[in-house]
Amino acid sequence: MPIYIWKGINIHGEKRKGQIEAVDEAGVRAHLKRLRIEETSIREKPKDLLENIKFFRPKVKGKDVVVFTRQLSTMIDAGLPLVQCLQILARQQDNPTFKEMLTAIQADVETGTTLADSMRKHPKVYDSLYCNMIEAGELGGILDTILQRLANFKEKAMALQKRIKGAMTYPVICLGICILVLAIILIFVVPVFDKMFKDFGSTLPAPTQLVVNLSNAVKSYWWAIFGIVLLFVWIFKKYYNTERGRLQVDHMLLWSPVIGDLVRKVAVSKFTRTLSTMLQSGVPILDALGVVARTAGNKVIERAIVRVSAAIAEGRPIAEPLEESQVFPPMVVQMINVGESVGALDTMLEKVADFYDAEVDQAVDNLTAMIEPFMMVFLGGVIGGLVVAMYLPIFQIASVVS
Repeated sequence: MPIYIWKGINIHGEKRKGQIEAVDEAGVRAHLKRLRIEETSIREKPKDLLENIKFFRPKVKGKDVVVFTRQLSTMIDAGLPLVQCLQILARQQDNPTFKEMLTAIQADVETGTTLADSMRKHPKVYDSLYCNMIEAGELGGILDTILQRLANFKEKAMALQKRIKGAMTYPVICLGICILVLAIILIFVVPVFDKMFKDFGSTLPAPTQLVVNLSNAVKSYWWAIFGIVLLFVWIFKKYYNTERGRLQVDHMLLWSPVIGDLVRKVAVSKFTRTLSTMLQSGVPILDALGVVARTAGNKVIERAIVRVSAAIAEGRPIAEPLEESQVFPPMVVQMINVGESVGALDTMLEKVADFYDAEVDQAVDNLTAMIEPFMMVFLGGVIGGLVVAMYLPIFQIASVVS
């Protein structure tokens, strides 16, 4: 519905203005009449020229989904009808993309579509995990409880993702600064020294000549270097999007000596937390494993979970195929085995997830502590090497003069 901007005067003679969403101007006048405001002007709010271009439309953030999920849980627990809850939440949304999406979901629910099926039409915001848990909540009549669990799960997943991004921020910034400093030295500083060395007429040392050649190459062929970097990134993305490419890259990440431990702990935390949440919500274990596999984020982990699901379908316990995969640590396998034996698999998975959340925090701290001195040595070595290479001819001239 269009939005109208109105101005008017209330019964006390005070000027008032605002905006309201209505079908037409008659609806706005009726609304102002109920508020006992005499309208002086009503006009439709001009539309943003970029609002229909998807690239410029604001995206729905994870925080928006968490707030929506928690509010919907509270409103359903208070006894409000689902359609009314969606209508209220849609009206109070500041994000136009999310508002339009909630309005569409509300319209689908009004026509008899389930909430889960309505949300499946928007997979970029509501993934398969979210929709399957909503479906389980609707079937079991515990939608408010499921929504509360989903909100908690989303918050912990966002906190984990934030910690990982925080650990990667420092090395990325250091690398960017290093590239910027190198470009400035090679483009602006080295040519000054090169002109001075040519005036001397002497043969340059090998390190100095190498730096001068590198400077000339960067100045003359910067566009080719930039193009090669973009081409490499494009080829890598294309290769990674293939089944074989992603499997190989994920395998290298999982077994790499530096970040492999962190990747494994993050994968275990995500697997146990997701599976625990779905089992507690009443989702059958085979369906839950299918969703967990698709949301694993690592092709090696995904294949291992698929094999676990196939083994369970054959009647085997979950711990045996987990151990055979050689992806999950022995402690995780043993705790899952105990939880399955005593009939408390969901509770044990949650305990494992809590333990590995703490392990991820420690691994992130260790990785950051390891990266800091390495980056300092790297930056010092590169910049220091360039400086020494440029001053070598000056040292030689000083020794000859002496």
